[in-house]
Amino acid sequence: MKKIIFILVAITFLHFLSRGQQDFAVHGDFEINSQSYTPDSAIDAKQPPQKLAANVYGYISLRYNNFTAGLRYEAYQNALLGYDQRYNGQGIANRFIDYTDTFISITLGNFYEQFGNGLVLRSYENRALGYDNAFDGVRLRLQPVQGVYLKALIGRQRYFWTDGNGIVRGVDGEINFNQALHLNWKTNMTVGGSFVSKFQRDDNPIYRLPENVAAMAGRININRGFFNLDGEFAYKINDPSADNFYIYKSGTATYLSISYSRQGLGMIITADRYDNFSFRSDRNATGNSLFINSLPTIVPTHAYMLENIYPYAVQPLNEMGVSTEIFYRLRRKTLLGGHYGTLLVFDFVRINNIDKKPVFDGTGYRSRFFAVGKDVFYQEIAMKIEKKISYHLKVKAKYVNLVYNKDFVQGMVGYGTVYANIGIADIMRKIDHHHALRAELQTLQSHQDLGNWIMGFAEYSVSPHWFFTVMEEYNYQNTHTSKPVNYYTGAITYVRGGTRLSIGYGRQREGIVCVGGVCRNVPASNGLMFNFSTTF
Repeated sequence: MKKIIFILVAITFLHFLSRGQQDFAVHGDFEINSQSYTPDSAIDAKQPPQKLAANVYGYISLRYNNFTAGLRYEAYQNALLGYDQRYNGQGIANRFIDYTDTFISITLGNFYEQFGNGLVLRSYENRALGYDNAFDGVRLRLQPVQGVYLKALIGRQRYFWTDGNGIVRGVDGEINFNQALHLNWKTNMTVGGSFVSKFQRDDNPIYRLPENVAAMAGRININRGFFNLDGEFAYKINDPSADNFYIYKSGTATYLSISYSRQGLGMIITADRYDNFSFRSDRNATGNSLFINSLPTIVPTHAYMLENIYPYAVQPLNEMGVSTEIFYRLRRKTLLGGHYGTLLVFDFVRINNIDKKPVFDGTGYRSRFFAVGKDVFYQEIAMKIEKKISYHLKVKAKYVNLVYNKDFVQGMVGYGTVYANIGIADIMRKIDHHHALRAELQTLQSHQDLGNWIMGFAEYSVSPHWFFTVMEEYNYQNTHTSKPVNYYTGAITYVRGGTRLSIGYGRQREGIVCVGGVCRNVPASNGLMFNFSTTF
């Protein structure tokens, strides 16, 4: 009720300000994701008691001059399978009022924020993951002079329909030297720093736990011509929690990215090291709840279905890795480039554990910074080629060699390490200005876990409104059962302006969905799917 009163007062205030004024705008969006559930013994799909579930989101914001107010309504009746069922219910999940000009920005209510690369603070929403760690409090942002940016905030984080127990306080500053000092250097350098602390009372009857836990980070970005360097290092004092089994050890996080790009050639080298750096506003929280920060992943985004059978989740307590991505475009009208040119991409990623030496003084272990452990969590070697054959035909081909430690990455027992080879062909045929056909053929070959897969996908589009898709994943040689398993899906989608409507039916395989290194479990299901979204 307090949230509803808050936003009604804000909207009424803006309404009276806007009467007779031109500088007034209303924006929003609405989204429904719904699915029916049918029992299916072939894929071990269970039917929940409600048989039909829906996630509904509605957002509206009103702006007048420098003032903006908004709210988001959410309803989970009940939440889709794979989402935390503590979301079940409905109400105002997000409400805020904001004032912004060229010097100052003040936000009251709910907001999202990120300091640097997010090592010590990042709040955001991702509906595909059921993830929302919004702050509820006060945020202040200042730009005293050009090129200097300051932030400060205090608040609690969203915990389903309530706020978490811990209070988060943070400040961040950043300076762009070229802008601040009115320089005309060819080298552009930005330096920033962050300080974040959380407060939570010690109510543990066994351990004596710190009530205030601080984390700090420094970062630098240097850009000159074709070269860019982005690095950040963070340190956190001892933070005993459910994640690290209540050890009294400090934590560190390091992220470094170096890139070089010029016409026809690009290269990105990224490295990370995360050591005991789980950072939540509630030390007893588990799952995806109440993370203050978000550690960036060095694993590239995967666009194809069979690549995502084994997605990687960032390991905040124990990870050390490096990745390299090289792009090279063969020039047009050459022997190898052809008439339209050819794009070649090479990826290499390897993530290991940290070499640890156990100790018995309450800190759990010791680790040297550059000491790499023997366990491989994830390794990917990938090669991709993109080629436009003609005005009407474009093809992509990709090969991936994958090493995936399923036991460690997914927290399971008895699966061990999966070794897989993945092949992908993606063909796009433009029939005319309004009609196009795209087809994919994918295969995954492995002697471990679920064994061998083949996948086919076809999409026929009638621009600009209609899309017809069919897809089939076939687990034809499963190491756990002699019976092949077939996952089929079909859908019709209609798009008009900012509105999208999709109706489909099919099977969903059990697994995990990951975005940016954050994951959620998805159970097997069979049923009708309905998706609707619109923006205004």
